[in-house]
Amino acid sequence: MNRIPVKQLVTELCTIPDAEFECQNVYDFLGRHPVDVDSMQPYLFWSEKCYTRNLIYRDDRYEMMAICWGSGQVSRVHDHAEQRCWMTVPIGKLRGQNFAVVEKDEGRGFCKLVETDTFDLSDCLAAKVELEEPVHQILNLTEFAEPAVSIHIYSKPYDRCISFCRDTDTFKEVPLFYTSVDGMLCKGVTL
Repeated sequence: MNRIPVKQLVTELCTIPDAEFECQNVYDFLGRHPVDVDSMQPYLFWSEKCYTRNLIYRDDRYEMMAICWGSGQVSRVHDHAEQRCWMTVPIGKLRGQNFAVVEKDEGRGFCKLVETDTFDLSDCLAAKVELEEPVHQILNLTEFAEPAVSIHIYSKPYDRCISFCRDTDTFKEVPLFYTSVDGMLCKGVTL
């Protein structure tokens, strides 16, 4: 299967009509359009401290970013602010861990989670986060022994999400930040 430049992926996603920009259609689209790794180079910034979020494209309907993961780096357990999400991993390998909410008390900030299914992604395989079970974590396990890059597409874009702490069974809303925008490091970012 031919790989396409990341900018072409952006352009072709923009041609999908609003009524068809839904979970299965975008998932199938990503499966048919693997990304050329060389075309992603301007968006790849790495940090030894944590994974980086590098914005490639954003409009009112969706945003696309390249997330760069060093070996052993993991995301917080989080949701996507009730927005749809798709991802593909053109470099390396990542594991996704989904969670079910079994008890939640908003007044106390309490939330009990249980692990459900896991999935591994590599070689441009596509995945989607289901709105019915949106709480998850992405991990670049040390046993994978290599850096990884995932492309994430969120519809609609959002700037805050819920972060969950399994050690204390608590949750809170947190702001989200980019490491870079359109290939340029954001002001104040040090890698």
